[in-house]
Amino acid sequence: MKLASALRSVLFLLLCVLSVSQAAHAHVGSKDVFETVDAGPYKLYVTIRMPTVIPGVATVEVRSSGADISGIHITPLPITGEASKHPPTSDAMKRSTADPAFFTGSLWMMASGSWQVRFEIAGEAGEQTVSVPVSAVALSTLKMQRGMGITLGILGLLLIFGMAGIIAAAVREARLEPGAVPSANRRRRAVIATAGSLVFMALLIWAGSKWWDVEAASYSLDVYHPLEMNPVLAGNVLDLNVRAFHPDSNRPEKERRGRSNNDFLQDHGHLMHLYAIRWPEMDAVFHLHPDLAGAGDFRISLPAMPPGEYKLYGDVVHANGFPETLVSTVAVPADMPGGSPGRDDAAASPPPLSAGQLGSSYKLPDGYVMVWDRPSTLTSNTACSFSFHLLDAGGKPASDMQPYMGMAGHAAFVKTDGTVFAHTHPEGSAAMAALMLANGNDATEHAGMSMDMPMAANEPISNTVEFPYGFPSSGRYRIFIQMKHGTTIETGAFDAMVE
Repeated sequence: MKLASALRSVLFLLLCVLSVSQAAHAHVGSKDVFETVDAGPYKLYVTIRMPTVIPGVATVEVRSSGADISGIHITPLPITGEASKHPPTSDAMKRSTADPAFFTGSLWMMASGSWQVRFEIAGEAGEQTVSVPVSAVALSTLKMQRGMGITLGILGLLLIFGMAGIIAAAVREARLEPGAVPSANRRRRAVIATAGSLVFMALLIWAGSKWWDVEAASYSLDVYHPLEMNPVLAGNVLDLNVRAFHPDSNRPEKERRGRSNNDFLQDHGHLMHLYAIRWPEMDAVFHLHPDLAGAGDFRISLPAMPPGEYKLYGDVVHANGFPETLVSTVAVPADMPGGSPGRDDAAASPPPLSAGQLGSSYKLPDGYVMVWDRPSTLTSNTACSFSFHLLDAGGKPASDMQPYMGMAGHAAFVKTDGTVFAHTHPEGSAAMAALMLANGNDATEHAGMSMDMPMAANEPISNTVEFPYGFPSSGRYRIFIQMKHGTTIETGAFDAMVE
């Protein structure tokens, strides 16, 4: 029994190590969720650090403001489906003894898909409930660490030879009287039993290896792959063919993680938000909005663009609230004719990366200036609020501010090696359509609303916008900020070195 228990323990440890995987997110290379949510009189700054293994544990951090909070309970549940109607027992968050406004907690995320973390808040202003959408998926598997493999191999050999020794001793001595010496015949039988047990266990190991290969192959079929986006440029018409990807091309489409190329929700009035960034200098950026011409077929007439290779990042949201960023590249020729930009399209031509790092002030073509309240130090894996101001040509706060697609601004955080892309909003990194679904609102109402309407009735638009975000890794980033005044959409660019 002890031997069997030890074998199970080793196998479980091996399974855990091999199943460690990187987490995918709607954004590229940025798994954590940063969101600012209002729940009645309570305001929460939420950071959710998603696990790298599914099932796995997500850590949740909340900083509160507004009315005093006495306690917060958190619950994970799917955004849509029958399971969303039957939440499990909630877990209480722990209040910091040093900072009463700071709470921490953890949750098990048991399956991949589109989830929400529900916050049940109690305080002086009564009880409120609000949810933050999250994506729980694994991106890839990792190889076992060499040291761990050697350790497990040694333990496995000890178990095998230990079991062979037990069998040999049982055959040789189990039926002897105390003090009796085994006969030559018993010793021969013990040797034969030892050899037979080793052969048997070798066969078990071989069969286990074959079983593991099958399980690993099956698991790899369910590893997250974003929808493929294949661009075709004819003249200035960009055709983006979106289809489900799966390593096993014979696997039925309906089994491919349940994601379709024709179930998209509008987010900020558009089915896709496409960023096109000229590479490698990042000296031209376009925020575009292709239309869906057919199932999995997005099209747009490109405006005039400098020639070169562009990285494409296309944000979409599925009907169940699951967001994805589709990635591809396209080469724009020098003779491409330019069409008229769309109503919400924006563009900028910042200095190339090789010209040096951009500062905290960015002068715009019309004389306006965008200013970043740059922190003295930027550290990876640290939640932060990034604040930007738009000033007019006279250096005063811009007075004719307008919402840009229903928001005070939009931001894109892009690492200069292309491994990180995050399109965020003042509320945070979650897609608006997913946020509405998670909080029981009709996402189609959001889809049909006018994106030029004020964010709330009679609410003035500030010339200052803040974005909650945390850089996932160290290195150099370029940040693109979009704000609108009058009928002009401004795009500022800033560089950040992250420690």
